[in-house]
Amino acid sequence: MNPIAVDVEAGKTYWWCQCGRSAQQPFCDGAHKGSESAPLKYTAAETRRVFFCVCKRTAEAPLCDGSHANP
Repeated sequence: MNPIAVDVEAGKTYWWCQCGRSAQQPFCDGAHKGSESAPLKYTAAETRRVFFCVCKRTAEAPLCDGSHANP
């Protein structure tokens, strides 16, 4: 799965889905409830476009590090 580009705003908080169940990828919609998973808080340091990971294999959570391209 390719990352999703999002224009984030400096100082704004975003909740990244770690479980992969959210229908609102890359963000949490509460679908993790009842599981061991919880969303990851991301606060934008500056206003810019970032690429949020959707494959959930990134080592740079919540941002994409290209892991989706590796078999």
